[in-house]
Amino acid sequence: MVPDPMKLHLGDLIVDRDRRVLCRRDEAVHVSPRAYRLLELLLDRRPRAVSQQEILDTLWPDTVVSDGSIKVLVHELRHALEDDARNPTWIRTAPAWGYALEGPVREEEGPATAARHCIVWAGSVVPLSEGVNVLGRDREAAVLVGHPSVSRRHAQVRIDGRTAVLEDLSSHNGTWVGSRRVDGPVPLFDGDEILLGTATLTYRGPAVGPSLATRSAS
Repeated sequence: MVPDPMKLHLGDLIVDRDRRVLCRRDEAVHVSPRAYRLLELLLDRRPRAVSQQEILDTLWPDTVVSDGSIKVLVHELRHALEDDARNPTWIRTAPAWGYALEGPVREEEGPATAARHCIVWAGSVVPLSEGVNVLGRDREAAVLVGHPSVSRRHAQVRIDGRTAVLEDLSSHNGTWVGSRRVDGPVPLFDGDEILLGTATLTYRGPAVGPSLATRSAS
């Protein structure tokens, strides 16, 4: 069965991540593909700020562009969100560093998405299947992460119903969940940040657990 689409409500703007469209009051809101990817990146990291360097690495991985290119996309998103740059509700500027998405975001899920697992990387949402899902640069990997710090078969996520467990596959540059290095099976919880080498991914799924700070301290 194909999962029902997951939608995020930012005020009266709806982000349909399965269909990759924005709409307001049943009318499409048009943004450029890169602006949409920036919105997804800010959504995935919320409420944490995203550095300009990470934005550049994610949206222009093989191209040298200026910080002004980011400002153009932020302006485009603010226009779509009807956000005021001087008194923002949604996109906050972290001076000389980056941007963050703030404000209430409401998730709308259909019944079929209740146990959906996925990995978010570089603005793309990759669903995970029941069983073993390999993450790496290998073109046969379930989650293809084309980053030079990532091994061909870097790590794997094993899905069993509502649970997800991450394991490193003897990678060259290591695997982390938050600040914790993965040296054995590690359970994943919704919103966990995964580092494969220096590539940052986000796990989204049905399991809710203790915060990263609590788990790191323990």
